[in-house]
Amino acid sequence: MSLLDHSLGSLARDIPGATRVFHQYRLDFCCGGHTLLRDALAERGLNAAELLARLEALPAHQAGECNWAEADTDALIDHILARYHDVHREQLVELLRLARRVEAVHGDSPDCPNGLADHLDAMRQELESHMQKEEQILFPMLRRGLFDPARGPISVMRMEHDDHGQALARLLALTKDLSLPAEACNTWEALYTGLEELHTDLMQHIHLENNILFQPSPRQEVHHG
Repeated sequence: MSLLDHSLGSLARDIPGATRVFHQYRLDFCCGGHTLLRDALAERGLNAAELLARLEALPAHQAGECNWAEADTDALIDHILARYHDVHREQLVELLRLARRVEAVHGDSPDCPNGLADHLDAMRQELESHMQKEEQILFPMLRRGLFDPARGPISVMRMEHDDHGQALARLLALTKDLSLPAEACNTWEALYTGLEELHTDLMQHIHLENNILFQPSPRQEVHHG
């Protein structure tokens, strides 16, 4: 079967380094992970041959990268908590500060992302609520191997992930796809660099949950005691 007939989520899970390629082409492999690569490329009007060549050129193993599809549940959850939950909390506080500064100084510029600070504040509140539900309810269930009883909470988390995906799309719209104008100051540059990092991290975070942690596998065997 051609790679074009695989879903974005399965390719992101099974091909080390594929997520970096998808990021570069702005392909949604987290919330839109069920979409076939063929359909995603057609929707974006992208060159299939060029992207396939990039994917096929990736080495079988990426140096320094863990294959989380093969990790046990505890290790994957620990990684998500340390690499994404803790990091998002720091990122959004700083990005909100930078966005308020840019809007205060450059608000009269037609290129200024007015409304971005309020959007980031809403994202921060929604993401904090979401992460707390995972930390307090869902993750403890998955650590205990209670995958079947966790299906309800998982369904809720998936829906909230879709909301996060829409928030990221809104972020890109407000910033004209993170395009810096010629008059951008250092604060503006720092803001957009940080937003690019947040965008990449949040997509990777959602991918690890939607396409790996939330999928039935031997990791979810029931533990007793």
